[in-house]
Amino acid sequence: MKASLYHYKTLRDSPSEAELTSHKLMIKANMIKPIASGIYTWLPLGTLILKKVENIIRAELNKGGCLEIIMPLVQPKDLWDESGRSKEYGPELLGFKDRNQRDFFLGPTHEEIITDIAKKEITSHKDLPKTFYQIQNKFRDEIRPRFGVMRAREFLMKDAYSFSLDEDSMHHIYSNMKKIYKNIFDLIGLDYKIVSADSGSIGGDKSEEFHVLANSGEDTLAFSNESDFAINIELLDEKDPDKIEGMKSPDGKGKLSLKKGIEVGHIFELGTKYSKAMNLKVQKDNKLQDVFMGCYGIGVSRIVAAAIEQNFDDEGIIFPKAISPFNCYIVSINPKSNKDLTIKVDKIYSKLIKCGIEVFLDDRDLNPGIKFRDANLMGVPFQLVISDKINNDSVELINRKNQKKEILKIDQIIDRIK
Repeated sequence: MKASLYHYKTLRDSPSEAELTSHKLMIKANMIKPIASGIYTWLPLGTLILKKVENIIRAELNKGGCLEIIMPLVQPKDLWDESGRSKEYGPELLGFKDRNQRDFFLGPTHEEIITDIAKKEITSHKDLPKTFYQIQNKFRDEIRPRFGVMRAREFLMKDAYSFSLDEDSMHHIYSNMKKIYKNIFDLIGLDYKIVSADSGSIGGDKSEEFHVLANSGEDTLAFSNESDFAINIELLDEKDPDKIEGMKSPDGKGKLSLKKGIEVGHIFELGTKYSKAMNLKVQKDNKLQDVFMGCYGIGVSRIVAAAIEQNFDDEGIIFPKAISPFNCYIVSINPKSNKDLTIKVDKIYSKLIKCGIEVFLDDRDLNPGIKFRDANLMGVPFQLVISDKINNDSVELINRKNQKKEILKIDQIIDRIK
């Protein structure tokens, strides 16, 4: 992609209203644009990154046997009355009436809709087990939207729902989904912890959260230095961080350490909470029995912000390779004043694309300082510097993460980037 054909208008200064680093950098890098409190337009660069996260999630879920569907954002209030959550969920549930005075909600989550679908589609125990998922916008009327897309009112989420004949099958799917989530966050390249959590308004007896470790996280996590024990401190009897640090781990192995985390995923064993409330049953051995359910959420748009909170420096973003918008950023130095250099830039650009490398070519008629500033801000793993000061068959490769510079032949660069 050439900058002259793209839409990439960076800001020199950070927006005054932005509190978190990710919020500042996403607006500066022209990834998002605020439209109203907690509501954003995702611009071309942001959308590209969002789609990369989405594609990793989709590929792993499909590989795990989950089936993609698309459910409506607009949900009849009747279904929420049936589950008993109309009042329970609270003021985050935004309601309205249509022209026929029927009540609807903008969906913050889809347990009611999917249970209603299952009542109509799962007619026999032979239809089980099944896991459906979608990647779709949600709306929660947050009392205080803040931190950019980290706590927005409208956001992109992956939510999945499993249906099982019995408790053992529900446990098995939960365990399998936990492995799928690990694969997803490993592939994205995030440093994260899995912690025991409160099920909150979703319900169920068991749930775990996936947290990206970052100093800006809203949650405090306690975990053992000698085992897999990890928990949100809200579930501990002792909630004073000063007293928890160094405490003996509740599982008897090691001592507890504390870190801040950003919740990006949450998995639940719902049991029969929704199936009983909404009369979802299947027949087996001449008896009707309640279906066991699980639900599994990932904040797709939140992952982008969390990845930035974990990967940045004073110059800008340092994206994990898997979700970087491009593989490399070409900085051409004064190409318009040198025809031979322009030819060289175009040849290298075309060769990289033919080799399957995603390239952003900064061909704007701007001074090199602005181009380097924008390259660092965008956070692409590699920068290629092409100028008449470098030998004709070579270019300079800069590693964005450590700023290491090398003069390499173009074929060497292709191997290095790949």
